[in-house]
Amino acid sequence: MKDKKYRKVALGGTFDKFHEGHRKLIEKAFEIGQEVLIGVTSDEFAGSKGNIEHCKVRMSKLKNILDEFDGKYIIARLDEPYGPTVYADDIDAIVVSEETEPTALQINEERTMKGLKPMNIITIRMVLAEDGKPISSTRIRKGEIDVKGALLNDI
Repeated sequence: MKDKKYRKVALGGTFDKFHEGHRKLIEKAFEIGQEVLIGVTSDEFAGSKGNIEHCKVRMSKLKNILDEFDGKYIIARLDEPYGPTVYADDIDAIVVSEETEPTALQINEERTMKGLKPMNIITIRMVLAEDGKPISSTRIRKGEIDVKGALLNDI
């Protein structure tokens, strides 16, 4: 574990309709961090995204997936966009997608204002579906693609 670049790495999301993009974020976090803090949006916070599974269900499914990875992790509920990343001084890095990179930049601004060291931001590319558009839980919920990005309908 000493060969990992960071002591503690954070990432967050809704993790509804777990897909290849989620897996890529998590793989990267475990690759670079000795400990991974994963924030899962609460039902209230994620409510604007549409018909999603309850937070407890999403957290339970995520825990089952995380058991495949070799490493220490913490799953926490997120009630707002930044979670503990704006006040926890032990988080060294955050793994985000291109879509959520602006939020990581805002988090670092908040950390700096509070006298905390900015986290290193590791941005990964979005995983693309067969049609060249990003895989997303929204597209899966709409029935456009499956969790691997295969097209389900003629669009």
